[in-house]
Amino acid sequence: MLYGFPAGLSLLDVLDRGELLSDGGRAKDSPSESIGLEDVTLRAPLQPRSIRDCAGFLQHLRNVSSAADMPVDDRHEKFPPFYFTNPGAVIGPYSDVPMAPDSTMFDYELEIAAVIGKAGSTIPLAQAEDYIAGYMLFCDWSARDLQMNEMPLRLGPAKGKDTANTLGPMLVTPDELEPYRKGRAFDLAMTGHVNGDLVSQGRWSSIDWGFPDMITYASRGTTLRVGDVIGSGTVESGCLFEHYCVDPENFRGWLRPGDEVRLAVEHIGELRQRVVEGVTAERLSSGY
Repeated sequence: MLYGFPAGLSLLDVLDRGELLSDGGRAKDSPSESIGLEDVTLRAPLQPRSIRDCAGFLQHLRNVSSAADMPVDDRHEKFPPFYFTNPGAVIGPYSDVPMAPDSTMFDYELEIAAVIGKAGSTIPLAQAEDYIAGYMLFCDWSARDLQMNEMPLRLGPAKGKDTANTLGPMLVTPDELEPYRKGRAFDLAMTGHVNGDLVSQGRWSSIDWGFPDMITYASRGTTLRVGDVIGSGTVESGCLFEHYCVDPENFRGWLRPGDEVRLAVEHIGELRQRVVEGVTAERLSSGY
């Protein structure tokens, strides 16, 4: 059952108020409306103010390093690097996903997102978890051919990561996950299916850089705002590109229009999305 906030009040508004748990309790006790989950279409829980996607699972990087011609630098073990991706491309957990223009190597990435619940700058590591309002699934849809064409320019991924970012299906508060705490995260299974076939299988607890380190590093000398999102990076085996790198002879192929991708994390939920045709690329003056 879903319990409604007052009309016009978004999750981002609630986070800005700093009263997530109490506002949620009031909504449950005296909802503006009550609707069965089966009677609604869930959209993205929030439109984030920014998205930083970190590299938290180092084994994923090791597995793809040879094919990408990007050896894993020793600095990955000193800090969790990240790039900024497109908050304007956020879609919901059951929305259709358009192919990136000009891409024939379209891919998913199975990740966790932490949503910042209070603003902070240069956040101490011991306090970093206090800044997390909750967690969601995050899928960083990727055009690998475009990405590999851009990365040698040393400006980070651009159009290769610009088409769609999925967040959802809901915000799960940290207290709900506390019983599963292990290592730098929580001992929860992460799985990915394509057209019903199990392709990705990992555990959140295998992460090398937990969200406290990511938040402390990302906030160093700057301010994280309420509603900012921090991505975990891809779990081991959590994308097609990794399978292509590890076992190219048995590679199942890239995503195509009509494929269904289902990503799940225990106690957080599931994304279930269909890949569809994208737009035709407008040519530049160079012809590209």
